[in-house]
Amino acid sequence: MSEFLASIHPVAVCFIVCAAKIIEITIQSLKTCMMVKGQRLKAAGLGFIECTIWGLVISTIIGTLGDNLFLLAFYCVGYATGLFLGSTLENKIALGTSSLQLIANDEYTSKIIDYLQQNSRGYTVFEGYGSTDKMNMIMIVLPRRDATPMLKHIRKICQNNVFVVVDDVNKYAGGYGMLK
Repeated sequence: MSEFLASIHPVAVCFIVCAAKIIEITIQSLKTCMMVKGQRLKAAGLGFIECTIWGLVISTIIGTLGDNLFLLAFYCVGYATGLFLGSTLENKIALGTSSLQLIANDEYTSKIIDYLQQNSRGYTVFEGYGSTDKMNMIMIVLPRRDATPMLKHIRKICQNNVFVVVDDVNKYAGGYGMLK
């Protein structure tokens, strides 16, 4: 591999290293998210690919990294870009499950429940009291990728008069439509 890179223009080598680092760190970010979400087998597969790329990149440049600040800069740019792309990609993929806790008055609770029933979503309603009025908490557990569109619609039908808490859920069992 070193002989191949030695035959290429040094600026091209910088771009190759940067691109490889972007791919490696993007994979690393996704792998970490998958491990946290319990998808160990997929994470292991990504870890193998990540390690392969890392081994090729680091073995290629380790001897010259300290002498070539331009190469070091491209390596660092690749690392930072990979982190950004990895987190952006994971956010788009939206791995995992979310728990939505919506706090609303009786009028908006009825509207939210109608919407959830029309969309065959399970929910639980708890009655309670806020600082000034009777309020209800509606708890919903759903795939993370569905949370943002649902929240947009709920906030629209409630004219933004709903308090929302969103949490990641690591484990759950049972429930309406939520067997896992």
